[in-house]
Amino acid sequence: MDRKLLTKGVLALAAGAVVTLAALQGANAADRVRVRGTIESLDGDTLKVKSRDGKDVTVMLKSGWGVTGVTKASAADIKSGDFVGIANEPTDSGVAGAIEVVIFPASMKGTGEGDRPWDSKPNSSMTNATVANAVKSVNGPTLTLTYKGGEKKINIPDGTPVVTFASATKDDLKTGAGVFITGETAGDGMVSADRVAVGVNGTIPPM
Repeated sequence: MDRKLLTKGVLALAAGAVVTLAALQGANAADRVRVRGTIESLDGDTLKVKSRDGKDVTVMLKSGWGVTGVTKASAADIKSGDFVGIANEPTDSGVAGAIEVVIFPASMKGTGEGDRPWDSKPNSSMTNATVANAVKSVNGPTLTLTYKGGEKKINIPDGTPVVTFASATKDDLKTGAGVFITGETAGDGMVSADRVAVGVNGTIPPM
């Protein structure tokens, strides 16, 4: 496949995922839900997921739905100027601690920019921002992130999941694969969504 076409495909898939994530991070997302878990089955446009808390969730996929891959990265891949999304929580040191990190493609810099509540853990936040600088520390790097109207320091402890986006297709939606889905409640315990973020090469989406 032509490298330019492949790159465009990856960026298009990543863009869809990032836009979905950014929309869900907004303050008016009360009617939206996040589904985290593993695939049990895919039948046409009906995806059944076993959530992390053991619940069975049926996801009705909308017309034209797409798939985005999530693959492992490393804190060492993060450099000044990168745009990242980091779920984080307060610590006694006064520097927030990362729960998970997503490195966004350069074309999506600025998407969902800001610092807002998140549901990874009680009192956790999601910070989408630009890396101003990174300082090595005993327990992983400490990043200074800047966004419109603010700045935040976040330490990335050793072992924190770090991922980025990759190309994926519907064929990657296999039983046992990890997924992260944002959507709306559709009644009767079901969720409707237009995109699925799926872990590739054994990656579990940490978002």
